[in-house]
Amino acid sequence: MLAAQDLVERVTSYHPNADVDLIRRAYDYAQWAHREQSRKSGEPYFVHPASVAGIIADLRLDTASVVAGLLHDVVEDTDTSTEELARDFGGEVADLVDGVTKLGQINFTSKEDRQAENFRKMVVAMSKDIRVLLVKLCDRLDNMRTLEHMKPESQERIARETMEIYAPLANRLGMHGIKIELEDLSFRYTEPVAYEDLKGKLNMSRKERERYIEGVCRTIQSRLAEQGFGADVSGRAKHIHSISRKLKQNNCDFEKLYDLIGFRICVESVADCYACLGVIHSKWTPIPGRFKDYIALPKPNMYQSLHTTVVGPGRQRIEVQIRTHEMHRVAELGVAAHWQYKERVSGGIHPKDAARFHWLRELADYQRNLKDPAEFLESVKIDLFPDEVYVFTPKGDVEVFPRGATPIDFAYSIHTEVGNHISGARANGQIVPIRYKLRSGDVMEIMTSPAQKPNRDWLDACVTSRARTRIRSYLRAEQRTRSLALGRELLETELHGAGMSLTRLLKNDQELKRLIEHYRLGSQEEFLLAIGYGKLQAYEVVQLVKQRTGGEEAAPKELKTTMVESLVRKVTRRDNTGIRVSGIDDILIRYAKCCSPVAGDPIIGFITRGRGVTIHRRDCIKAFDTDPERRIDVSWDTRSGVQRPVQIRVTTQHSPGILATVSETFSAQKINISEANCRATDDGRAQNIFTFMVGDLEQLKRVMKALQRVRGVVSVDRV
Repeated sequence: MLAAQDLVERVTSYHPNADVDLIRRAYDYAQWAHREQSRKSGEPYFVHPASVAGIIADLRLDTASVVAGLLHDVVEDTDTSTEELARDFGGEVADLVDGVTKLGQINFTSKEDRQAENFRKMVVAMSKDIRVLLVKLCDRLDNMRTLEHMKPESQERIARETMEIYAPLANRLGMHGIKIELEDLSFRYTEPVAYEDLKGKLNMSRKERERYIEGVCRTIQSRLAEQGFGADVSGRAKHIHSISRKLKQNNCDFEKLYDLIGFRICVESVADCYACLGVIHSKWTPIPGRFKDYIALPKPNMYQSLHTTVVGPGRQRIEVQIRTHEMHRVAELGVAAHWQYKERVSGGIHPKDAARFHWLRELADYQRNLKDPAEFLESVKIDLFPDEVYVFTPKGDVEVFPRGATPIDFAYSIHTEVGNHISGARANGQIVPIRYKLRSGDVMEIMTSPAQKPNRDWLDACVTSRARTRIRSYLRAEQRTRSLALGRELLETELHGAGMSLTRLLKNDQELKRLIEHYRLGSQEEFLLAIGYGKLQAYEVVQLVKQRTGGEEAAPKELKTTMVESLVRKVTRRDNTGIRVSGIDDILIRYAKCCSPVAGDPIIGFITRGRGVTIHRRDCIKAFDTDPERRIDVSWDTRSGVQRPVQIRVTTQHSPGILATVSETFSAQKINISEANCRATDDGRAQNIFTFMVGDLEQLKRVMKALQRVRGVVSVDRV
């Protein structure tokens, strides 16, 4: 067991001003708190937190992290509370222990890689202080080192969890040494037969391999010395799990697998790295396609090195890695060395990620000049996944949602019926409104009521496509039911006024069939719906029935006049709206304010009872909220020349004279600004919303392109 004095000496070796008294008090407290507990091996339980603290010290972390390692299990496994820790050891230590405790309570039973990825993100998202993650990784590493004392089923479960969650996390954080050890230890228990087989084959050739490594290291060392390079050269066999992965990828036997041995050269400068590469390539033949320059193009976790594979002595393929001493430190310790992190996304690193972690890179630059790690670690809190939130179900499973999601989104992710009848929600046991914004780590419960039904306001309170689709579907079904009843009522009223009966009409199969065929509809239900939606007028239908039954004065032969066609028809003059509906251009038209369409935009119309036709852009979100059966095709009337108001957002640098320059650009395009809303933002920029009139889409595009060319303009977007 690691003694208190040994732990103190490890910490003071890299942090001379460490609070030694705090470490000793935490050591004694944890030993006392766990005094009656023992591990599966029979050792005192305190051996584990002491070992974890030792691993943390090897990572050269600050005093609070070391103390948290000593105390990380006292809240979960003893009667000690977080408040007591805060009182005795400070709020910083208490927060770290609390974070590690919460991570330990996550249900990591994953069945597929995608779920495992959500867990990994969940862990990071919950660890707003990255030291929580580092302490947890050290905790897991020590548990894996002593896993042989657990039952076989527990061994496999914990090992699989480590392989799926913690080893990838260590890799993302650039902690190569911990990642390799976690993978090998996990492989030992998840695939014990394959592990023992590979281990045996490696042991059989160990002496021969050690002689080979020693000879190659001497050769490299001497060649570099001849060229005046002072370098540290080492060699090793690749770790067991990576060999297993290569065997599966190449689908070959162990005897046919090449480049099992890797060599590392550490030099003083980047220039020396490239010079050493030339020396290696002049000595041995490089294999085409096997050179990687991670110095010029670092990996997402900031790993840097030159990798090349050459045909070495004995015609064996050997991999050589060349890096500086500082690069090697980062490669082994990762974020613990430089506190840098970037998340891999499809196609490389997204520019937003690079900008987001720029301040961490700046911290790393001046870290070298700091003597006290606490000074460097102050305020190092991160949110690595700002566009997603990760919440728990009551059973402990993790669900991922876009930022801004609400309990409505959560409810529909469970089941459509749960979503349709959500009446409220609880977050972490507290009742919250259904518009509450979900936060990472929330434990969500949904309350339902049979009387609750979706309404149109819910569409503004949810963000997932699943929830929006289900709500729209429900509203459309409800609208259809109401319109069917309305159509029946309108037709019945008109027929009654004409001395006829709806019941009799609907029972007259031949007459009903003729009406349906006349209006080119498919069924009785569609016929009644067309009246309810306003596509047909009940009065016109009754006139047609009278004509066919020899009643009053016959209506025109082709009575296909719809409500749309008869809406506020202009008799004396043409209504210059710029829109044509089914070839008619003199009906009441309203432009939707949500998307402000202009001539040239792809558009669609929506029948609104009593208010004519509302025009939306086809890509408008609100347009999808309308009932498909009320949508109609519309087009722009190119003869009209109607001017339409439009808004654009111009983001600029917040500098003197920029607004005047932007205004001059509008004038040069013969555009008169009718309204402007300008405000400065905290990031040294200004947001400007301009409202003006344009004749068509081409004119709008010309204005936007002209604005984009103005020096100091960051972006131009249509609102």
